[in-house]
Amino acid sequence: MEREQRNDMSFSRKRSFTFGAYGSVDRFTCGDETRPESAEDNILDILDSPAGDRKPFLPASSNQRDTELFEIIEKLQGSRIDEQRCEFPPPLKSQLLTIGGDLPLILPPSQGGYWVDPPLERLVDVSPTSSQCGLDDTEGYDIMERDGEAKIYHEFFSSRYHHSFTAVDPSLGPLVLSVCLEEEESKLRVILRMKECSLHGVFSVSLFPNIPSAVELAKMLCDRVTVSKFEVVSYLKAPELITTFDEHRVSPNFKFGILYQRDGQFTEEDILSNNEESEEFKELLSVLGETIQLHGFSGFRGGLDVCHGQTGSEAVFTSFHGREIMFHVATKLPFTEGDPQQLQRKRHIGNDIVALVYQDGQTPFLSDVIKSHFLHCFLVVRRIQDPEQTCETAYQVSVTAREDVPPFGPVLPVPPIFTDVRNNTKVNKRSLLREFLLTKLINAEISCYKAQRFSRLELRTRSSLLESLQAELSTRSQCMMGDPSLSASEGARVATEGSGGFIENFKRAIRVRSHSFETLGVPRKTGGSALQKPKTEKDGESDKSPGSLPADSLVPAELKDQASPQEET
Repeated sequence: MEREQRNDMSFSRKRSFTFGAYGSVDRFTCGDETRPESAEDNILDILDSPAGDRKPFLPASSNQRDTELFEIIEKLQGSRIDEQRCEFPPPLKSQLLTIGGDLPLILPPSQGGYWVDPPLERLVDVSPTSSQCGLDDTEGYDIMERDGEAKIYHEFFSSRYHHSFTAVDPSLGPLVLSVCLEEEESKLRVILRMKECSLHGVFSVSLFPNIPSAVELAKMLCDRVTVSKFEVVSYLKAPELITTFDEHRVSPNFKFGILYQRDGQFTEEDILSNNEESEEFKELLSVLGETIQLHGFSGFRGGLDVCHGQTGSEAVFTSFHGREIMFHVATKLPFTEGDPQQLQRKRHIGNDIVALVYQDGQTPFLSDVIKSHFLHCFLVVRRIQDPEQTCETAYQVSVTAREDVPPFGPVLPVPPIFTDVRNNTKVNKRSLLREFLLTKLINAEISCYKAQRFSRLELRTRSSLLESLQAELSTRSQCMMGDPSLSASEGARVATEGSGGFIENFKRAIRVRSHSFETLGVPRKTGGSALQKPKTEKDGESDKSPGSLPADSLVPAELKDQASPQEET
């Protein structure tokens, strides 16, 4: 026994322990160093005893540091874990599931925050034979305008002789004014661009004894203007830059997600894990668009890979009234074994603003089942059979959106049923369903931009782009006038790519701001990817897909901690 104790006293001992991703080494060396025997015995007993019998031997201050470390790690990971976790829905109440004998398409969340159209109390009779909507008389549906005044400058100013002016107001910030004299109609057309919005006005020349100055015209449109002088824009390419700014919110391209919900599927995990497509689901996809091969595709790709097949081999695409639409079909996106949340699919579906859900069964769709801070609206379609067999099939449609999304057209029929009468040569009901769904999807996205989260992002984007436009026009004009203190390469750059949606424009504004800092000699951070320049679009295509950059690079401060899971392409 004494011999074993001597061996223990002369033995140098080293053990390692790890807390999460942080490592440390616990060394106890016994040699010439003298210390109390009781303390040494306690330490050796703790190390050699089973894990369940060990007692903490570290000082109180060390235990406190470890506790604080775990709390910090939990706080850092908490928001991301909550975002990626698939939550099970609350128990479904029987009174919500027995409306007219059939289950509703959509159930609102128990905590609220969404509106459903039609409301549950109206779903008493959904028989296709009782439809009172005048679909036979419908000639078409109206598509909402993204920005009704965005093309005024291109339409009325570009083809006429006009002047533009810039200024920086102490209270309103950068201002860009355009004035055009329409002599044939004796009118004076004016556009004043501010951070909040653009003001457009038309004045009769007969109202003024003399042509008013730029300051007077600006104050006629906005009485808050306090600037005393405007600078004349003499840059030859100014109309191109101004047109790009005015139309930065207008895009002819749209992308929508498509989810396939089987009977009995309530969770995000189940819905995103579907790989097989039923014949009924394929038929609906054929109504929406054409299945195309992604490799070498030259149209609007909506953030999908058309070169290397990293986002699947097929997709659904269509052209609709001069607009190109790409659908992110969940079942056609890559499936990852061992990933219950299917982040490869959610990085596209979760970054769409509007998604369509096709139900293959009677299971309702929960409005908040897909955890995403971009998805604001869902169109749910269910194929039903006519009990009187007057037609082959019928589609029931319902809509849900977040409560701050304004209502949008076209209005759902009463009841919300679209019949499929293939033998009817007078009215093609399938084309009516296609017209309704595509119009509803486009109007849904345009209406979602008015939600508080997106409106704040748009305001920030517009402010940054207007600041860059004013600086570019002022600097270029001074260079044209021969100011030796400025070089042609100075000043903030305004991107001249085609518009691609407000998220793409937000990334463009970030790149412009980065260039401005470099020009002024201000260092910028290089550790993160927020200011990293994205890859050049193929053939100059401007892709508005939010999934083309990481969440931190396209989301403002108020959204950065809430972005849906995604990866960099």
